[in-house]
Amino acid sequence: QVQLVESGGGLVQPGGSLRLSCAASGRMFDIYSMGWYRQAPGKEREWVGEISRSGTTSYADSVKGRFTISRDSAPNTMTIYLQMDNLKPEDTAVYSCNARRAPFNDANTYWGQGTQVTVSS
Repeated sequence: QVQLVESGGGLVQPGGSLRLSCAASGRMFDIYSMGWYRQAPGKEREWVGEISRSGTTSYADSVKGRFTISRDSAPNTMTIYLQMDNLKPEDTAVYSCNARRAPFNDANTYWGQGTQVTVSS
């Protein structure tokens, strides 16, 4: 099992920045990647980006150049961060992190509880 706890959401003005954190603990040794997703009201959940075990990052086109994923790791724990710059109203959503191991299926995918990000003046 893997436990994930997000933090860092809030209200920010357009053009502002926020940094989200996702603290992971538990069976971490075979986690393949950790990532961020978001879901806006009335919309489907959207992949934001991820960081692989090797440290390779990838991003959705909608956030590329504005969002950055990084991580800190220790035995059996890992924290990933989502640095969000130049935020836009359309970035408003509940942001959730996940962790997954192979084989990729629902049983091997873990989710945090989510944190609200609101971009508004």
